[in-house]
Amino acid sequence: MLNLINDILDVAKIASGQITLDCNYVSVEQLCSSSLAFIRQQASNKRVQLATNIQPDLPDLFADEIRIRQVLLNLLTNAVKFTLEGGMVTLTVSHFSQEDALQPTYLRIQITDTGIGIAPENIPKLFQPFVQIDGALNRQQTGTGLGLALVKQIVELHGGQVELTSKLKEGSCFTVDLPYAPQVALASQAKSVSGSNEADFSTAHASDTTPIPSSLILLAEDNLANVATISSYLEAKGYRLLIASDGQEAIDLAISHHPDVILMDVQMPGVDGLEAMRHIRQQESLRETLIIALTALAMTGDRERCLAAGADDYLSKPVRLKELDLFIKKLFTSRKSR
Repeated sequence: MLNLINDILDVAKIASGQITLDCNYVSVEQLCSSSLAFIRQQASNKRVQLATNIQPDLPDLFADEIRIRQVLLNLLTNAVKFTLEGGMVTLTVSHFSQEDALQPTYLRIQITDTGIGIAPENIPKLFQPFVQIDGALNRQQTGTGLGLALVKQIVELHGGQVELTSKLKEGSCFTVDLPYAPQVALASQAKSVSGSNEADFSTAHASDTTPIPSSLILLAEDNLANVATISSYLEAKGYRLLIASDGQEAIDLAISHHPDVILMDVQMPGVDGLEAMRHIRQQESLRETLIIALTALAMTGDRERCLAAGADDYLSKPVRLKELDLFIKKLFTSRKSR
């Protein structure tokens, strides 16, 4: 009952934007070994073999260790639960880069089982809260139907994504891709907050010869994990970044640096995003600055409130990084065509 209550609270908190990730650099090998230790007895009881294929010398991951372990435990536990006696569960962990060399590198975690598998029409339902796929083996197992919903939400909070491939009666493979947030992104954040000269900004994942567009983006966000992920990606795309951790700091940096784009988190301590946008729009020199509101609430009327406060447009969290880049370019193009 306590586990059920905690899961419900986690889902509700994430949905309302009330969960704050406590991120630090985490050893991937230790994270995997400690997660596997929790399910070894469960696997042994069913004579399910556990196999690992973990790439050596993986870089540390900037993440909330407790939350990512929660993801691993949910996926590993499910894999063992729905694998018949004598089957196998394999944990594969690797490091990979996108075809575009300027995009962030990723940690890929894959959990493969030889279990009952899932019919294609049921795959989209799996990540919805309180949904369990009906089946003979499923009815023999206890559960709330919250685990995979939590997995998806936690991974997306880290700027990652979850995918599932499965064949009925053959097994399933869950793939979790988590972006590496390199230390250069955090160093850039420190420079921005302290008001360093704009010429000091550098791009992450890019060589010194990479052309830097004139676009300066002010990211107003109090969640360190979101800051590291979003700033890393946008810097890799050639943008320059300013970082504000609350609404008042966003107002001050907007007035002093005149950014081309402001990404404004609506829920921040002190002066919130809506109030900050109203103050910024009162400045004559900032009335034409592009402002994109970001919020995890995604409630009816949110977009209208953001637009009324001065935003040009609105995106709900978790923000997909590629979508954000395209969204910024679309707004720039729209502005130029006026």
